[in-house]
Amino acid sequence: MDNQGPIDISGRPGSGESESKPEPRTVATDRGLGWWTDAWALFMRNPVMWVVLGLIFIVAMMAVGMVPLLGGVVIALVLPALAGGWMLAARKVQEGGALEVGDLFLGFQGERIGPLLVLGALLLAAMVVIGLVAGVLGAGAAFGVMMGGARHSAGGMMAGIGAGFAALAVGFLLGAIVTMAFWFAPALVVFRKTPPIDALQLSVNATLKNVVPFLLFSLIYIVASIVASIPFGLGWIVLAPVSLLTAFVSYRDVFEPS
Repeated sequence: MDNQGPIDISGRPGSGESESKPEPRTVATDRGLGWWTDAWALFMRNPVMWVVLGLIFIVAMMAVGMVPLLGGVVIALVLPALAGGWMLAARKVQEGGALEVGDLFLGFQGERIGPLLVLGALLLAAMVVIGLVAGVLGAGAAFGVMMGGARHSAGGMMAGIGAGFAALAVGFLLGAIVTMAFWFAPALVVFRKTPPIDALQLSVNATLKNVVPFLLFSLIYIVASIVASIPFGLGWIVLAPVSLLTAFVSYRDVFEPS
């Protein structure tokens, strides 16, 4: 990984942090693999602390998610702030700093917390929209299957099943768009002070400009997820923090070329 200049993680513009709307670049296809190797190299600088931070991240999300009604709301609101803290922690390690547990919560400090919470509110709104769309389409598909069965109509049942697959496809597409929008957004907010809406738009633009590397990246993620899940899911202890670090190294690759 190439070296950047010193970074002030306090949130003030520094040599690697500016109040600008950066233009994403297109990278080579093999960077989809390179993001994993770069993330692994960053992880190996302090693997124990990265695992600890990853476990805190996962356990905190699981604990909050168990709260009735409000759990999902709180997760959506704070997730970009936690992701921003992870980006800042990654930058700190990349610059040679010592990793600390408190680094995970850097996104909740200073003036960056406002924009990151706005991102969280937008994520919550996106989740609600996806849930509503999937619910309506799913209910329509289920109704079609039931009506076809009641009338002993094979055509009606097949139409209902087809509608069900369509609902899944729409849900997957909407989920992919949300993932594209939020992949780079926390890093853009904390490092570039990019406004939340602009950060989402830039993130979508950047992923579209690099769709082939992201496809390779996603294929590797699918394989790694399967492997990590085999030994009682223990592989996720390593895969989770490494996966989060790929967001940082891919951000640097696309928005901070050397």
